[in-house]
Amino acid sequence: MKFAVIGGTGLIGSRVVKNLNAAGHEAVPHSKSTGADVISGQGLDEAVAGADVVVNLTNSPTFDEASPAFFQTSMDNLLAAARKGGVGHFVILSIIGAEQVPELDYYRAKVLQENILAAGPIPYSIVRATQFMDFMDAVLSWTADGDTVRLPATPIQPIAAKDVADAVAEVAAGAPLNGIRNIAGPEIFSLDELGRITLSRKGDGRTVVTDPTAGMFAVVKGDVLTDKDAHLAPTHYTDWLS
Repeated sequence: MKFAVIGGTGLIGSRVVKNLNAAGHEAVPHSKSTGADVISGQGLDEAVAGADVVVNLTNSPTFDEASPAFFQTSMDNLLAAARKGGVGHFVILSIIGAEQVPELDYYRAKVLQENILAAGPIPYSIVRATQFMDFMDAVLSWTADGDTVRLPATPIQPIAAKDVADAVAEVAAGAPLNGIRNIAGPEIFSLDELGRITLSRKGDGRTVVTDPTAGMFAVVKGDVLTDKDAHLAPTHYTDWLS
């Protein structure tokens, strides 16, 4: 099959392209740098021409109130190009529990993206993942202050980017789900505990202070960002750190 992977040069997209090509398919990465602009629409007709499947892994450049507009415009443009090109399957990557955290602009934007796809004209699949292990350094940096890092005890079920890409490629190569597949890491941690494990394994002497008001994840209520019934990925966090 032929795949157009939009956002195919990024963390997940580049791995998805590699996986699909290794499986004998033809997967072509597209991004703004290759001339496919999801906001202006320029180059999208050419990017998806002849593709059986479109995998959209583009992301909003910001996590703030501008993110819903990014997903609205990009999905409208991509769906129009995909419909014109006769694409038979459209895949996106979203977040487990996003609909449970309307306080976060970015999570609201991802729910909007899901809804646009589900209401659109093309058979679709949504892969929802838990938080990426690869973003833990960024999470630590948000609330770092001198020798301390403040983190809430939000339950997190981290998943490796490699495992996310494997799942996206598998779903993209299959029949449209016209629904959602949830994928998650094999273990659940509190975010503050995860921070302590991360710093310890890296020989970082800073102290993690549990603070229920600290950072983006402070607004998350309960364990909505975890899913014990999801398809569990194989990579454990401590193995990934090694």
